[in-house]
Amino acid sequence: MTFRSGSSRASLPLLRAGLVSAFLGLAFYGAAFLPPFISGARADTSSEDFSAWLAEFKREAQAKGISPQVLDTAFQGVEPLPRVIELDRRQPEFTLTFWNYLNRSVDQARVDKARSLMAEHAKLLQDVERKHGVQARFLVSFWGLESNFGTHTGGFPVVSALTTLAFDARRSEFFRTQLLGALKIIDNGDIVPAQMTGSWAGAMGQVQFIPSTFLAYAVDGDGDGRRDLWHSHPDIFSSAANFLKNIGWNDRETWGREITLPAGFDLELVGLQTRKPIGDWQKLGVRRADGRDLPQGSVEGSIVLPAGYKGPAFLVYGNFRATLKWNNSILYAIAVGHLADRIDGGGELLSKAPAEEAPLRRSEIEEIQTLLNQLGHDVGKPDGVPGQQTRAGIKAFQRRSEMPADGYPDSTLLERLRAAKAGG
Repeated sequence: MTFRSGSSRASLPLLRAGLVSAFLGLAFYGAAFLPPFISGARADTSSEDFSAWLAEFKREAQAKGISPQVLDTAFQGVEPLPRVIELDRRQPEFTLTFWNYLNRSVDQARVDKARSLMAEHAKLLQDVERKHGVQARFLVSFWGLESNFGTHTGGFPVVSALTTLAFDARRSEFFRTQLLGALKIIDNGDIVPAQMTGSWAGAMGQVQFIPSTFLAYAVDGDGDGRRDLWHSHPDIFSSAANFLKNIGWNDRETWGREITLPAGFDLELVGLQTRKPIGDWQKLGVRRADGRDLPQGSVEGSIVLPAGYKGPAFLVYGNFRATLKWNNSILYAIAVGHLADRIDGGGELLSKAPAEEAPLRRSEIEEIQTLLNQLGHDVGKPDGVPGQQTRAGIKAFQRRSEMPADGYPDSTLLERLRAAKAGG
């Protein structure tokens, strides 16, 4: 079978297309919920400097309405946490492939647990679905992926973690805002400081809201006057649903589906930038993964190839885009949708993982970026994170080299880039 990319053609076998390939340090399709990693000097963490910084911050917080009593309680014994800085600077040596990520995120044990909890909380979930317009199976799926249904919410004291990151020079402004938000949550009476635990970056509770998201979207679902995302299932489900509805969720639609692409499919049509009604994709030869026709309707969708043209393919809809607003990672968004389908009785993907997968090292992604720059495809400073600019450069090189232009970085691409550079 052949794939077409613009005017260039290449004859290569078609495997059922599908999901996002590389986690690539949370990066192939976008980082996730927090700002991307950037370079920066570590803040001076001497006790004198920290004490002066904290005194100034407390004055700002009090001027913005945080009570002196909350400030005294919340910052009692707080010092910068070296482990938080270590985690903030951590960069994985290897990328994660799509199949590696999916198998970790949506294994049979998690599917079974999700179905059991769906039955246990059936009435509550139905009530939340009716009130907020988000299907119960998706609420359970987000819950499962964010905290393994509340079992992994993070053990860091949120105030200490956010204080560390706000004091640190690298992303001080963002985390200063989040720290003020955490204090506001405490001041509102939603949680006491000792119980406000979360991730090293301040994501809290069973759906891992950062403070600004909590303040904007958290809901008191049980009517006790507090928004408790650590312990109250009515609050947890209602808050997740309220957030999703406000970022564009449509309960009349699903998230997407696995598909097959026809021989000669134009890879220039792949990507979230191209939207077409389902009927138009049908006319172009796109079919469900089992070969049946696509459903009839006017819903618009886009095609994503998270593992490149050799991997699985997906037709994704508006709810997929809403999921990206929760966590800007195509890998994550596909996992959420697939887990929701499995909860609802669906099976595994029809596409199968390759017998052997060779994830790229971060240093190899940097080499790809360096070679693209040297060959005239400006992708910015090499950082080991293949974002939109890098993928555009890859596609341009692939077109010029008469390769399938899927924008996907792999070992074959690296070899071709090395050969092109060596050949002048």
